[in-house]
Amino acid sequence: MKKYALIIFVCMNFLITSGAFAQQGQKVTVAEILGERKEYYFDNDELSNTPKGFFEAHTGSGKKGQWRVLKVQHSPSSDNVVVQTKTDKTAKRFPLLMVEYIDYKDAMVYVKFRAEGGEIDQAAGLVFRYKDNQNYYVLSANALKNNVHLYKVSNGQQKLLGEKNMPVSSNEWHLLKVVYDGKKIRCFFENAMVIEVLDDTFSSGGIGLWTKSDSYVLFDDLVLQENS
Repeated sequence: MKKYALIIFVCMNFLITSGAFAQQGQKVTVAEILGERKEYYFDNDELSNTPKGFFEAHTGSGKKGQWRVLKVQHSPSSDNVVVQTKTDKTAKRFPLLMVEYIDYKDAMVYVKFRAEGGEIDQAAGLVFRYKDNQNYYVLSANALKNNVHLYKVSNGQQKLLGEKNMPVSSNEWHLLKVVYDGKKIRCFFENAMVIEVLDDTFSSGGIGLWTKSDSYVLFDDLVLQENS
């Protein structure tokens, strides 16, 4: 009887949570539902401060980043977003904003972003399997160069794992998503898969946001779903 009760409980929770995902255009599996889920909308964070539960990191050269919560009109959820506000045109400058106390092996992660400025780049990125500021994966979309790239950063050096040249418009909200399970890494733009690779350099690690050079990009609705 206990076994049957557990099955019923899992199925009920799956149906309930699946509805919440469907409202945001996400497809889910039972494995995703059984893992930890975290959502960050920044609407309860203090303006002009770094959002709670995050820490700043930096890869490359140039000025370190300064991530702040700002209020803007027409954001995806309420009015608050998070932005890297310190401008610097150094080409190989990569400010990161990492979620605290996260070490996921397999997960689905997505964020909404809006590129609003940058002469050198207008790049938004999702960091995953972060070991430290010199070792991680990053999925990026660049509205100035119209591409989506997947990089491995190893000992501070970027290696391109996959790419897709495609329109990424400025001043519009977009969805960037990555799903990783073991060696398989699948990358999505607007819920359409654009890159799929196999790589197991990093097996687990943290999750966060990334940007490049002088990019001025708004981020909102960061969702993490661990696959257990």
